[in-house]
Amino acid sequence: MISHFRTDLGIICAFIICISAVKSFHESDKIANLPGQPKVSFQQYAGFITIDEKQDRAFFYYFVEAETEPASKPLVLWLNGGPGCSSVGAGAFCEHGPFKPSGNVLVKNDYSWNKGANVLYLESPAGVGFSYSSNKSFYESVDDEMTAQDNLIFLEKWFDKFPEFKNRDFYITGESYGGHYVPQLANLILQSKAKFNLKGIAIGNPLLEFNTDFNSRAEFFWSHGLISDATYEQFTKVCNYSQIRRQLQNGNLTPVCSHVINQVSAELGKFVDTYDVTLDVCLSTASMQSEVRNHLKDKPKIDVCVEDETTMYLNRNEVQKALHARLVGVDQWTACSEVLHYKMQDLEVPTIGILGSLVKSGIRVLVYSGDQDSVLPLMGTRTLVNALAKELGLSTTVPYSPWYEGRQVAGWTQAYGYFLSFATIRGASHKAPHSQPERSLVLFDSFVNGQRLPQVNGMTQERNPLTRLTQT
Repeated sequence: MISHFRTDLGIICAFIICISAVKSFHESDKIANLPGQPKVSFQQYAGFITIDEKQDRAFFYYFVEAETEPASKPLVLWLNGGPGCSSVGAGAFCEHGPFKPSGNVLVKNDYSWNKGANVLYLESPAGVGFSYSSNKSFYESVDDEMTAQDNLIFLEKWFDKFPEFKNRDFYITGESYGGHYVPQLANLILQSKAKFNLKGIAIGNPLLEFNTDFNSRAEFFWSHGLISDATYEQFTKVCNYSQIRRQLQNGNLTPVCSHVINQVSAELGKFVDTYDVTLDVCLSTASMQSEVRNHLKDKPKIDVCVEDETTMYLNRNEVQKALHARLVGVDQWTACSEVLHYKMQDLEVPTIGILGSLVKSGIRVLVYSGDQDSVLPLMGTRTLVNALAKELGLSTTVPYSPWYEGRQVAGWTQAYGYFLSFATIRGASHKAPHSQPERSLVLFDSFVNGQRLPQVNGMTQERNPLTRLTQT
């Protein structure tokens, strides 16, 4: 009897020691409180993970557990684009993290993605945000292959630090140049046979194919009344935007293309945000901004200066201390790297084919577009996804139709087979969660839960759209 008791007691003690050891791996990265943050019940972590000990190259991460029942929720990695822009600054503090800066404090984001998942924000590659390389020659030429490999090393080491998440359903998400980062990392995970439970990827307003994506900009400008018919013709027949981008990258803009882009810029004007053509811009000085606000009866729903506020917040010494962050080789934190020299020729490497490979491997792929973005417009994205579905021989399982958030149309969606889908977010920008947080959260929750987007608007009787179309 006594021997059985001792054996059971030994097993219990060993279990407790094991649990304590797991917790101790990341206890030093736990954030007690961020300066100015409201009280929350979930845990936050931040710190560095070394990618290369010899070169002293390390990535900075910020991790927020799900608001409720984190042990039963999936793990989601978020990667912003650029190339060379911060997932912590943009993704976490400007888009869908738990807090947003407002003056000297943080305010709670009611539409944070950690309502339904554990979310990991990574500043990648080295040279972005707080991530660094002590060997500065690393910054001279960084490309997609290097970034994917370093991201994989980060994940392997992060899972060693947080082993309780190793077998969790895992999703990789991102936006913009994340159209390269996200599928390339997912593909490398499959090729390496890393033991991650990868279920799917989601990418918003992504760069997937250079010519198609960039040349859809002309149609977007023209269809939204931002350029004239004559300029649209010049922008499509004389010199298109992919030519202009290619020439600018090579430093040899021709007089013909220079004339076209100058004409486009003149008609657009200086105060249209190309990432959301309907959104106001953040004025350059505090006095100008306050003057505008004094003329507004209600506070704007969207803080158009949140990026500036984030930069100020993350450069405060007490904030960096709370985040276990430090600046290495730079004087200040910036939203997009000022030291990194990325191989811009990689922009021309198409990634749409990688999406096809992922779909064939049974990885769910969601491509979505904020429909007010002119930088990587929905026209190009939708064209590419449609063409991919045809190439793969996928039948339409959800016909192109509206989806809903509450009682309003939140966008349009179409699904192909079981693993590929496309959606728009109505009224959303390039950074969709910034301008349409409610709708973006519905899209995100549906994706990680493996559910279809809501197809009804909650009203007891549907309106007949034909009635409106026939009215004069």
